[in-house]
Amino acid sequence: MALLALLALSEGAGKDMGPFKVEGGLSLWTWIVFITLFLVLKKYAWPAILKSAEEREQTIQRQLSEAERLNAEAKALMLQQEKAMAESRTAAQALLAEAKNQADRERSVAVEKTKAEQEELLARARREIAAERERAVADLRREAVDLSLAAASRLVGERLDADADRRLVEGYLTSLETKR
Repeated sequence: MALLALLALSEGAGKDMGPFKVEGGLSLWTWIVFITLFLVLKKYAWPAILKSAEEREQTIQRQLSEAERLNAEAKALMLQQEKAMAESRTAAQALLAEAKNQADRERSVAVEKTKAEQEELLARARREIAAERERAVADLRREAVDLSLAAASRLVGERLDADADRRLVEGYLTSLETKR
């Protein structure tokens, strides 16, 4: 009913109404509706809204804490990974250095072995040359002795005793070699 009265009043007042004209009844009803709405919202809506806002704030705070924890874990893992990479790099460099040292040692062993083999071959060649020279000298002596005996036999006209003559000529040749 109050609405009807208000409606009737507003029809009659509609002729004098303007945007800047203050109407007492309308102001009163506006305040009554505002206060009623405020009280209803305060009792029912604000606690739910505040509870929802607080829950959201707590959720955001938990998410921020979780994000900070995960960030700290990620940083720790990154440091561990960098440390592991540095250790791997150091180990790889050590392995490369060891491999290079091993290759150098093997190369020097091979060079030494080759030098030793060369020296052995050279010494064997020298021994063989010396043995061949000794044989050649011995052969030349025998031939010289034989030639000397043959020449002496002709000069003397008869054959001399081969063993005694040989010893005589070989002794003479040996005495010549020692005089040198």
